[in-house]
Amino acid sequence: MSDRNKIYFISDSHFGLYPAEKSVLRERLMVNWLDTIKHEIAELYMLGDIFDFWHEYRHVVPRGFTRFLGKLAELADLGVKLHYFTGNHDIWVYDYLPAEIGLTVYRHHITRELNGKVFFIGHGDGIGPGDHSYKLMKWGFNNKVLQWLFARIHPNASMAFGKRWSKSSRYAKGIIADPYRGDDREIQVIFAHETLKKEHFDYFVFGHRHMPFDVHVGGSRVINLGDWISHFTYAVWNGEELELHAIMEEKEGEIYRS
Repeated sequence: MSDRNKIYFISDSHFGLYPAEKSVLRERLMVNWLDTIKHEIAELYMLGDIFDFWHEYRHVVPRGFTRFLGKLAELADLGVKLHYFTGNHDIWVYDYLPAEIGLTVYRHHITRELNGKVFFIGHGDGIGPGDHSYKLMKWGFNNKVLQWLFARIHPNASMAFGKRWSKSSRYAKGIIADPYRGDDREIQVIFAHETLKKEHFDYFVFGHRHMPFDVHVGGSRVINLGDWISHFTYAVWNGEELELHAIMEEKEGEIYRS
């Protein structure tokens, strides 16, 4: 039996987030972590907002992130299956990463059966009722006509605009996520409750919220992966159970090993 039998899930690293020097440090931490698991990992699910802003043209892609992208390429060459879900900050991932690295891009949630357990997997934004303004904005970002128009802007201008918007969006909401709001107020938990009335899933795995949690809903579990800004959390499926772990923590603006 191969030793490469674990499946890992990460989300919301927001590489490129201001300030740049802290983003580079977080990128190096993830690269080092990926290096420690490369001989046991079979698949890696990246559940969105890996980059704080990403937009690629047909012949132009964002600069930076070379260490992280190089590590993904190495994993792909080792036979690791890479799954990339677009979030609300990296919607404009097109064909560059699939062509250069070999990963698979998903723009919506998916379902997977792993060793007899059924998973509902996605970034976790825009689900459930309400939040119509956000859903309208997301529709605009995914609109093919608007994407074509944005791509007509010179890369220097579009990248500058995107980075300013991304920075203001994240800092306006606050870098640190709100504490867990309760089972009756967390949208992802509410969504799981409603979904389970129609179809069974053993695990719901989401990102987006930036607050790691593992909540039991009936006989199922809702797991949010947290982030790699403050919590440095990930989940691992060992073939029998999905577990949430943390490798780092942030205190007073500095990053420490936990």
